[in-house]
Amino acid sequence: MAKLSQEELLAQFENLTLIELSEFVKAFEEKFDVTAAAAVAVAGPAGPAAVEAAEEQDEFDVILTGAGEKKIQVIKVVRELTSLGLKEAKDLVDGAPKPVLEKVAKEAAEKAAESLKGAGASVEVK
Repeated sequence: MAKLSQEELLAQFENLTLIELSEFVKAFEEKFDVTAAAAVAVAGPAGPAAVEAAEEQDEFDVILTGAGEKKIQVIKVVRELTSLGLKEAKDLVDGAPKPVLEKVAKEAAEKAAESLKGAGASVEVK
């Protein structure tokens, strides 16, 4: 097997969906017994650039605040968005307000919120 360069590897990763990339990271961590945690830097007082970077949010939570009148449709959408079984999805919808998705990209959060609203649920993205 030919050794791939960094550029070739990055080109391959660009074609993966977020879910596929997440699964890859989990498999990588298990295979090599490592964690892909971000390094924590020790810094002095935060300057304006650091405050500005902290304000820009890149991970969002989709929170189901109410099922509405079409509870069965909402349960179906929750099952599509997550890998929950029927009972778990029903419990999540019944126990609203509850997070459906946590720490997802802005686009994924907006798409999930649209799907849930389309099914008649009330949703909050934080």
